[in-house]
Amino acid sequence: MVNFVQSMHIATGSIRSAKMRSILTTLGIVIGVAAVIANVSLGASFQQYFADVSLSAGSNYIVVFGKEPNLFHDNEMKLIDNTPGIVGITPYKQESAKVTYYSTTKRIGVLGVTEDMEELTNIELEDGAFLNDKDKYVTVIGHDIAYDKFDRKIFTQNSIDITFHTNDGNSITRKFMVKGIIEKSKESFIPSGIGDDVILIPVSTLNEILGENDYGAFLAMSSSLDTIKETDEEVDKRLARHFGVPTRDMDDDDAKPYFMSNQAEDLEGLAQVSGVLGALLTSVALIALIVGSIGIMNIMLVTVTERTREIGILKSLGFTNWNVLLLFIVESIVLSVFGGLVGTGLGILSAYGAQSLMKLPIVFPLELIVIGFTVSVIVGLIAGVYPANKAARMNTVDALRSE
Repeated sequence: MVNFVQSMHIATGSIRSAKMRSILTTLGIVIGVAAVIANVSLGASFQQYFADVSLSAGSNYIVVFGKEPNLFHDNEMKLIDNTPGIVGITPYKQESAKVTYYSTTKRIGVLGVTEDMEELTNIELEDGAFLNDKDKYVTVIGHDIAYDKFDRKIFTQNSIDITFHTNDGNSITRKFMVKGIIEKSKESFIPSGIGDDVILIPVSTLNEILGENDYGAFLAMSSSLDTIKETDEEVDKRLARHFGVPTRDMDDDDAKPYFMSNQAEDLEGLAQVSGVLGALLTSVALIALIVGSIGIMNIMLVTVTERTREIGILKSLGFTNWNVLLLFIVESIVLSVFGGLVGTGLGILSAYGAQSLMKLPIVFPLELIVIGFTVSVIVGLIAGVYPANKAARMNTVDALRSE
């Protein structure tokens, strides 16, 4: 009677005696497990990235965008600010302008903001200070604007010329002193468009230059993420009544002159995107794993054919069908476990390289190592059953006659 330890010893001896065959057998499982580990890690990394993007945008934000010009003014801002659940609000307005620094001119997005934007959007400065509501011709610029956009680097206290085009066709150029530089961001701020390639100026100054007095959008803060949807709905109801939207059209976004979004909805949307992406990556990895398991089965079947005479000798020495079955299953499992360990290491390295290259959060769920090891054992067991059963059922005499 052959026990498991003896089977392990015989199996490892067989593996060492046919190194090339063993390498080819494990190659499929290495690639399959590596694909599973790498893709699942990337899925988790994307999920973390999407969550960081939304969370970096500010706390419990509600954004109201105007669909047409001259829609939002101070009255609308007060209406939103007085809504129960709103604890902060700031207006902003975006325009495209030509920005000149020394002899270089670029077209860049200019955002008119108030001093409250810094707190509501968690802006961090690398140098200088943020705008205040008493400022006029001063600006805070993104990291890329300061260091990459122009031929020369821009520092605080330097001046830039910004040229705006008014609705009547005129061009107005004003000189702005750089008051602050925004720190290099890891993620883009979705609601307001604040990032590394934007220029911030006081919204009052922007309106003065353009000869206007409206705002493009409002960024408000809810008191709690748990109640943000209720607060969002209340703001929506008040604005709809304010703009004369009929009650029957309250659920029709096309009937409203504005559009709203909030952090809870954005988080849900990002979770769905990351979930679909994770499922897609995992599906691709599982296909690779299935292909690898088929490769193991095929090579093990060839191995059975090659070792027909050896099987006959084993049976003539008293090995039972169960003993032969166990030998081949153990050999398959040993190869799969080895391939699983190598594949896990390769998958972790691949995921780390991809996450670093794409500047994603480094995420390695510890359970992936256990999953990789377990999957390799299961795949080895399943892939080895049919070849092992074929070997065990061989007739001793016919096997001995095999050349």
